[in-house]
Amino acid sequence: MKYLPLKPAIFIHNRERFTKQLLPNSIAIFVSNDEWPSNGDALHRFKQNSDLFWLSGIEQEDSMVILYPDNPDPKYREVLVLVRPNELKEKWDGKRLRAAEATAVSGISTVLWVDSLDALLQTWIHLADHIYLDSNENDRKASLIRSRDYRFIDEMKSRYPLHQFHRAAKIMKELRAVKTKEEVEVLQKAIDITDTTFRRLLKFIHPGVMEYEIEAEIWHSFLSNRATGPAYSSIIASGDRARTLHYVSNDQECKDGELILMDFGAEYGGYCADLTRTIPVNGKFTKRQKTVYNACLNIHNYCKTILKPGISVVDYTEKVGEKATQEFLKIGLLHKSDLKNEDAENRAYRKYLYHGISHHLGIDVHDLGTRTAPLKAGMLLTIEPGIYIEEEQMGVRIENNVWLTKTGNTDLMKNIPITAEDIEALMKK
Repeated sequence: MKYLPLKPAIFIHNRERFTKQLLPNSIAIFVSNDEWPSNGDALHRFKQNSDLFWLSGIEQEDSMVILYPDNPDPKYREVLVLVRPNELKEKWDGKRLRAAEATAVSGISTVLWVDSLDALLQTWIHLADHIYLDSNENDRKASLIRSRDYRFIDEMKSRYPLHQFHRAAKIMKELRAVKTKEEVEVLQKAIDITDTTFRRLLKFIHPGVMEYEIEAEIWHSFLSNRATGPAYSSIIASGDRARTLHYVSNDQECKDGELILMDFGAEYGGYCADLTRTIPVNGKFTKRQKTVYNACLNIHNYCKTILKPGISVVDYTEKVGEKATQEFLKIGLLHKSDLKNEDAENRAYRKYLYHGISHHLGIDVHDLGTRTAPLKAGMLLTIEPGIYIEEEQMGVRIENNVWLTKTGNTDLMKNIPITAEDIEALMKK
């Protein structure tokens, strides 16, 4: 790993939070993600199962976390399972964790090798009354591939059909949505690296630069600051391409007079930052560009005043829609006639703001969390309104990451330049 070692207290605390939610005499088993094939004999870069990482901090493939708080043998109440280090494999693929190293990362003192697990696991299952197994219950899930966690569920139900099985993911969705102070400290590091990178870009961007050259600068800055890399595919969209929400081609020239929308964030210690800024390629907003930008910033700032515990994402989005409507009237995108007969299911402002305003953020960029239930203190969300104007070939989006407190929220990106004036001043330098 490129990042500095995290404190195992993060994962110890996470496991304590999880086990408190289990029924008496329950065992919970989490398995790592698959190694996915690319082409030929190649594999995609391994990405750990987010729930397993949240519980242990272990990024290695072929890993398991087993939690059985009522195990009669205290030694086996928390177990980390790893692939046994193999000298030949390590010559090809690199060093694998030893037991002491894995304990230092996770805080789990009992480490077993996966090739010696079966007999012990069978005994624990026979002792337990309930089995919690994990699956992907992210509301944004789009893949129907039967990954390792689903295959493991099939195997366990086949081997132990009379046990009571439960959804670990339902508990994880509640817990992972509320970030601890220790988690936010790690995420703040990802944000600080993203801040450094953005300031670097303000000095680098100029008319004629290619979008992929900007993306290369992002990679360079991230890796130079010990980030794992980008938390997601960076969006570097100049001119009219900024209206494409998930534009990742990043292969066109940034031209004089255009705005460039950049949506990127560093991954550090398994946690993701998510920043969007829209800046003038030549360092100076036109009058119209600044008008649209400031309208977007007004919506952004309004969002921060109402995104707090007690409101749901659905209700929050409705309120933001009212604010967007007023701003769009002021800058001439909407007229009162557009509002008279608007469709309640497709309101007039949606022509220029056609995506959600906020999403949960954490180990996953689109992290686990509720949309319909009231938000809670400790949740961490993005704020990212946008304005997309086809007839003007312009797209503006402004995004920060905020941590909800008991009375409001804390903007974790408050130090990153955001006003048109600050951006112009830094680009001028």
